[in-house]
Amino acid sequence: MADSKKVFDFLESAGTFYLATVEGDQPRVRPYGAMLYYEDKIYIMAFGKTNTTRQIAANQKAEICAFKGQTLRIECKLVEDNRPEVGRALVERMPILKPALGENGENGVMYYLKDAKADFFKMMELVETVNF
Repeated sequence: MADSKKVFDFLESAGTFYLATVEGDQPRVRPYGAMLYYEDKIYIMAFGKTNTTRQIAANQKAEICAFKGQTLRIECKLVEDNRPEVGRALVERMPILKPALGENGENGVMYYLKDAKADFFKMMELVETVNF
């Protein structure tokens, strides 16, 4: 199993993860759940023309955090990939999003995690680091 798949599986089991971006010098954090494993990459989706997409356009650096028995923290860059097949794959995986996203996810922006470092913690102790 690819290291990125292990990270995706943890995020999926957690259900909700938190995405942190930066606006100027102010961190911004919000809950997320729309994600996709496609072509050995982890993708997340943001609705188009939101504060999130503007913040990522200005600064690709982000962090993701999730908890399910242990904590996962990911440092990464978010790279936009709006090929119709990626949006369509998300809509097929999560059909509840289709009314808001459209047939091919055209109302969302798909990002994949690049240069990612994922740290798994149990209590306060680092138990594993995964780079992908």
